[in-house]
Order: sequence, then structure tokens, then C-alpha cells
Amino acid sequence: MNMPCIKRLISSSLVFFALNPCSLLAQQHAEQNHAHYVVPKDSLVRQKLAQWQDIKFGLLMHWGTYSTWGVVESWSLCPEDEGWCVRRGPHAANWYDYKRAYENLQTTFNPTKFNPERWAVAAKDAGMKYVVFTTKHHDGFCMFDTKQTGYKITDPKTPFSTNPRSNVAKEIFGAFRSQDFMVGAYFSKPDWHVPYYWDPYFPPKDRNVSYAPKKYPERWQQFKDFTYNQIQELMTGYGKIDILWLDGGWVRPASTIDSTISWQRTIPYDQDIDMARIARMGRSHQPGLLVVDRTVTGEFENYVTPEQSIPDTYLPIPWESCMTMGDSWSYIPKENFKSSRKLVQTLVDIVAKNGNLLLNIAPGPDGEWHEEAYGRLKEIGAWLRVNGESIYGTKPVAPYRQKQWAFTGNGNATYQTYLPTDGETPPATVTLAGVSSKTKVTLLGYSKSLKTRSTPEGLVVSLPEPVRQLLTNQPAWVFKIQ
Repeated sequence: MNMPCIKRLISSSLVFFALNPCSLLAQQHAEQNHAHYVVPKDSLVRQKLAQWQDIKFGLLMHWGTYSTWGVVESWSLCPEDEGWCVRRGPHAANWYDYKRAYENLQTTFNPTKFNPERWAVAAKDAGMKYVVFTTKHHDGFCMFDTKQTGYKITDPKTPFSTNPRSNVAKEIFGAFRSQDFMVGAYFSKPDWHVPYYWDPYFPPKDRNVSYAPKKYPERWQQFKDFTYNQIQELMTGYGKIDILWLDGGWVRPASTIDSTISWQRTIPYDQDIDMARIARMGRSHQPGLLVVDRTVTGEFENYVTPEQSIPDTYLPIPWESCMTMGDSWSYIPKENFKSSRKLVQTLVDIVAKNGNLLLNIAPGPDGEWHEEAYGRLKEIGAWLRVNGESIYGTKPVAPYRQKQWAFTGNGNATYQTYLPTDGETPPATVTLAGVSSKTKVTLLGYSKSLKTRSTPEGLVVSLPEPVRQLLTNQPAWVFKIQ
């Protein structure tokens, strides 16, 4: 991700996590950005953005050679003294040895259980409607058949290159597209493998380019062309692409650096890669393409992306919380998956505040997810099949979120969704605020009418015993008001 929002302490068999303040910074960016949000001028982009806002729920996948070691994605290569950059293992003492060993993972990466159709079907059954896949993370290893570098899954050095499905990005996009998903390509702007970014002559000190672009403009131009050419490959050889999701927000023009955000204050150079040229090219091949230049406020951030966090209040601009189903963005052998209750309530909370949820699941080195992830998706899908009309195609309704209630509507009806605590017993009555006695109230998933009475506090709805039994252990209870 742009900045890992979890510190990792990696031992031989266990990974432990603690919250990092960067999740708060991602939220601050989202909340500050709404005053500076630039509405796209292109009508096709606006049309696609509206379509994306209606579908609410997507899948993100971080996958690369790092899954072999079960370590943080890319960041252990970064020579910064931060918890998420800590190196472990036999090569940890020397950064150069570690980088060689890390990049040598290419020669053993062989995910023979790769089956994107299983992922696509499971995601569709869960109610997900778009996918964003990591075509390249900061380490520079390409999960697509680029012609710009040999550091890729289709290179002969990689055992999986002999597999007929070795161009995994193309296979994933095709599998999800066949299930009617919108398709997004995650792409890291920084590339810690290519010599045009981390020049071997100048050892890197941190995540940034290792030389001064202004002093070596020819070198920086090589990097800009390399980046442009790789994105052009993705825009021309991988079918219909709906979203270009760009990570690595320190690669940005100096004029866009926000000095009130701590990590941006550490960016030492102007790292302008000419986003106007990239966006123009992308949209020439993919009309209406959404460009998400994460954290770089302006015309190329078509929606904002708070990371591992949810804004406190409704935001009037397009936004998406990218969050992990477990604790880690990348595969670890033993995950701590959030409960389906937590995940459903997270989706409801986000939608009531005008956002989308992009939920990350990480494939392992064999090309499979943890089986537990499939179980979580099945449980989320069961709830959405009954209650999805309160999510898809809706808009937030004031007061948006109030205590344990979330409010949405679609023009024909409004929905008041109650988020019970774990183990909370359904009561004999609930009170719906701001609802008159002339309205019709139903409970999604229950076919019979409910008795109501008007009070100064709102409409009191009686819940008979069969309803209370139905609601027991449900992650959220949705009342439809017409």
C-alpha cells in the first residue's frame, strides 16, 4: 500500500501487528480533500464514477513474490528505520544481501494452485462487484507480461512462466470480467528494482528516488518513460480496464506536497511523472477510465482512498476505504480474519457515509486464499442477498450515522439499519426516528407486516418472537420505510 498502516514484527512463524498513525493520516487526507476535490471534466469519467459509486463493494488483492516468505509486501526492502520496514531472516544484517535474496524469490515463485475463476465466483457470491489487483507493488516485480523488464512472473527465471496462465493479471481480469465485475489495475508509481528509480550508483536512503531528478533529468526521464510504457501495456493488452489505481503517493509533483502531513514533509524531491500525459493516454484506450492517484489532490484523484480507516462523518465526495479482511495486506501463514459481523457492519457504516468498501484478501505462494476467507465471503453474501437493496444503488440519508443506526435511501424507499453489538438480544420494539405513522415499515428478510405506533420519539415497531429469532446473530437489521 501507499504506506503500511500496521507495524509488523516478524518471527520465523508468527506476525504480530499494532496500529500505526498513518491510518489516521489517510483519513485526514480524505476529510481535508473534500474541499479541494476536482470534479472530472470528462462526461464519460463522471458517468463511470457514478456507476462505481452505486456498486459499493469491491475486492483488492495484494500478491507477489513476497508471499513466499510471508512478509510485508515490498516494505522490508525500504531502508527506513520504521516498524513496517524491519528485515528478518538469515540475510537481514546486510541490506544488499537481503535485497539480492528478496529479488531471488523470482526463481522459486510457482503458484500452481492459481485458479482465478474460484476467486471470482466467491467474490460475486459475496456481493462484490469490482476488483483491483496489484499488477506491480513497490518492489517492482510485475504480475503481468511487461516488455520493460525481466523482473516479472512471465520471465524464464520464474518457474510459473511455463504455465499457460502465467500472465496472472490478464487471467484475473478476464475471470472477474466474465462475472460482470468492474476491473481495476493497482500499479505502484515508485519502483525499487528498476535502476531509473533506485540508481545503483546512489544507494537508497529511504522510499524516495535515490538521486536528485533535477540534477539528473535524463535519468528521471528514463523513469517517466518506463512508467508510462508499463501503464500503456496495461491499458492496451488486458481488455477493458475501468480503474487505474496508483499507489506510492510520494511520487508526486513538489507543488502537491502537503506540509501538514508528516510523511509528505519528508519527500526531498520533485517527483513529477506527468500524470496528465498518463491519464490522457489511458483514457484514449479506455474511455471513461477512473484515475486514482492516491493522496495527490487534484484532477487525477477521481476518488479518495482512506486506508485501514473510515471517516468519522459523511463525506460529500467519492471515496473508498481500502481495508484488510485480516491484519495484513500480504499473505501470512496464520491470519486473524475479522468476523463477518464486523465486515458487514463496516460496509454498512461506509455506505451510510457515502463511501465504497474495497476489501483486501491476499493469495499465498501456492496461488490460493486461506479457506477461512472463502467462509467470510459466504457469510457476507448471505446477508447481502437479503439486505442488499439497502446498500447497492443507494445514497446516504441524513443524519447518515447516529449511534447504532445507519441511514440510506434509493428514491423509492429509505432504510434504517441497526448495528447490534455482538450477542445483543433483539428487543420487543425498536423506535425509528423521523418516521411518521403514514409510512409502511417492513423488515428485510421477513415477509409479514409489522405493527407500529406513533410516539413523540418516532415510530415504534413491534418485533414479534419469530422476528426476534430471525434477527438473532444477524450482523445488521434493516428496516425499509416507504
